[in-house]
Amino acid sequence: MTEITKKILERGVEEIIDKNHLETALKSGKKLRVKLGIDPTAPDIHLGHTVVLRKLRQFQDASHKAVLIIGDFTAQIGDPSGHAEARRPLSEKEVKTNLKKYLVQAGKVINIKKAEIRYNSEWHKKKGLKVMLGLAKAATIQQVLKREEFQKRMKAGSDISVLEILYPLFQGYDSVAVKADVELGGTDQKFNLLMGRRVQRYFNLPEQDIILLPLIEGTDGVRKMSKSYGNYIGLDEKPREMFGKIMSIPDSLIQKYFIALTDIDPPKNLRPRDQKLLLAETIVKMYHGKNAAGKAKENFVKVFSRKELPKNLPQLKLKTSAKGGSASGGKNYKLIELLIRAGVPSKSEARRLILQKAVEINGAVKTDPNEKLNLHGGEVLKIGKKKFFKIKVS
Repeated sequence: MTEITKKILERGVEEIIDKNHLETALKSGKKLRVKLGIDPTAPDIHLGHTVVLRKLRQFQDASHKAVLIIGDFTAQIGDPSGHAEARRPLSEKEVKTNLKKYLVQAGKVINIKKAEIRYNSEWHKKKGLKVMLGLAKAATIQQVLKREEFQKRMKAGSDISVLEILYPLFQGYDSVAVKADVELGGTDQKFNLLMGRRVQRYFNLPEQDIILLPLIEGTDGVRKMSKSYGNYIGLDEKPREMFGKIMSIPDSLIQKYFIALTDIDPPKNLRPRDQKLLLAETIVKMYHGKNAAGKAKENFVKVFSRKELPKNLPQLKLKTSAKGGSASGGKNYKLIELLIRAGVPSKSEARRLILQKAVEINGAVKTDPNEKLNLHGGEVLKIGKKKFFKIKVS
């Protein structure tokens, strides 16, 4: 087994269906069509998305064809995977807005020029009722309702829309449309990807192999990384912001982040803080360049050096309430409101400090007074040159 084949099959992989078949295909020298579908449900791509994008890039590096499907049609339905209730369908206008920066951001991970970029509205809007009726015969209601999310909803007496039942069939048909040999996805996508095999079989095509990759938890260390949970690290975030957020992750995530998000193996001879410094510098370098990563590290070390930080930081206590709490268990605050809680005498003074770049959280300079923060405790707030607080959420 070549080094690149081993990397494809093993690094950061949770499960492969069918591993023996895929390994044989890789050894044969056949150029595989490797599919990854992403619904543009938000305008930004975060580090959680890069787990599957990096695996797609590994296939590209081995001279296989990367097929990136932008789900501009399926995003208007809403993928039920991992959701205890129906997702709000997006309008066509919202999808187009979200799409504006998608390919630019994805291009930070994969080679866009060599990839086949498709939009699933190409076939879902043009194929007509006959094909759609045929697609509806590819699976039974009983088979679709077996998915875990639907079982939980039925037990809770919650509704399941017909559109949600059709979603995995639409996604499965994407594999038919592009003749996928392999499909990539997170572990929460297993049902949908297996449905792709069923739909391919129904349309008399060879079944795709599947590679399932881990979902990485966000900065809270609890929920999967997601913009809706406020625990994400976006690819377009400023270097200092990205560096600070990575430094704020729990120590328990260090190894997982190294394996899923970088090509570096987790170092064993370093303290957790030094491991995170290396992790943060590596990731910021990947998306912002060596110089920006070096400056972000230098700033963080300076701000959080023992000489500058007081030995016993005063705590800024925040209470999680039904009104202010977030889905990820954190505390939602506007930045300007946080400064008022920290003793800044007025909103105008707080705004002035922010606009003068005198406010930092975890070493990242804050510039938007209305920025909504999702705080989980442990973050260090710096106001001016010498005023520090350690945030505590209870």
